[in-house]
Amino acid sequence: MRSTAERATTISPSPPSTPRVRLEASRSRPTLLDGGWWPRSADPVAELPGLILALDDRYGHVERVMLGTADWDGRPRRLRVDGPAGRRAVRLGWFDTMPAGLLTATYGGGRRIDLLTVPSHTSAAEAEKAMDQAAQPGNTVHTPEILSAITSPPDHTEARTTGEGF
Repeated sequence: MRSTAERATTISPSPPSTPRVRLEASRSRPTLLDGGWWPRSADPVAELPGLILALDDRYGHVERVMLGTADWDGRPRRLRVDGPAGRRAVRLGWFDTMPAGLLTATYGGGRRIDLLTVPSHTSAAEAEKAMDQAAQPGNTVHTPEILSAITSPPDHTEARTTGEGF
């Protein structure tokens, strides 16, 4: 039996933001990813409603979103989404085994959309590059490889030479 906390629906205190998302245009060829998304923070309550509404507009009614636990600060199980068609609760599933940066949204009839999720702290140039690659028709590169190609550790060279930053 599920606890009351697991059945509770989380409500975002702010209106949904316009997501920074790039989607594969045609979906005519098999591909690993259907696009890329660059959230503004690691807060799923603040970020997911806008994405879900954008996906609803493009593909239809999102029923569930599956995410990796390492990518996010919170783990709500149900999220209220207020859109033009009214209010509804979308189920969220959190998995330790999901690859880094992967988000899967499912629809009726078993349809799904797989998106690269670019970490919020990524620079604009790197995020754009990653989302472009993820949205390419016929993309065959997995999310961890895309993220490792764009993510570089911070450069502390200048701080070491000037003696600042420690």
